Amino acid sequence: MHNSDSQSPDQAPEMDAQNAATGGELDALKAKLAELEASNRELRETVLREKAELENQRRRLHRDLEQARRFANEKLLNDLLPVYDGLERGLTTEGGDVATIREGLSLTLKELLRIASNNGLVQVDPVDQPLDPERHHAVSMVEAPGKAAGTVVAVLQKGYVLNDRLLRPALVTVAKDD
Repeated sequence: MHNSDSQSPDQAPEMDAQNAATGGELDALKAKLAELEASNRELRETVLREKAELENQRRRLHRDLEQARRFANEKLLNDLLPVYDGLERGLTTEGGDVATIREGLSLTLKELLRIASNNGLVQVDPVDQPLDPERHHAVSMVEAPGKAAGTVVAVLQKGYVLNDRLLRPALVTVAKDD
């Protein structure tokens, strides 16, 4: 029988050494591949957990914002309940003189203004001040001796500012030039 192998007998041990080295490298590469696949699985799981946590935080934030929006007026309305009670008591009172009713209304108004002020509402009452088109709305001009032109002489309806933002301008009468 004839050996059709073109390798000489001297080359066989060299090929076996190469195959062994290649086999060792192959095993090392397989081990490295398994290690990288395991690392990839861990990273994928971490990313999925982080993604789920972000989604949970988003849902919690949305729920908290919705609750805050729904109950934003709770403190203000709770503060207004005594005013409401006072007005109801005043309406159920039989008889009584005008002075007593007026005093009750005055106290109720003071309480209402105190609550509004505590919540950032400020009245705009510009009598004897120069007209400010940003905060006042002039509805008429009148002759007013002793007043400079453009000065507010009467307030028909007070204006209101909420935390430095105009809520409603004051309706005013302004002195005109003589």
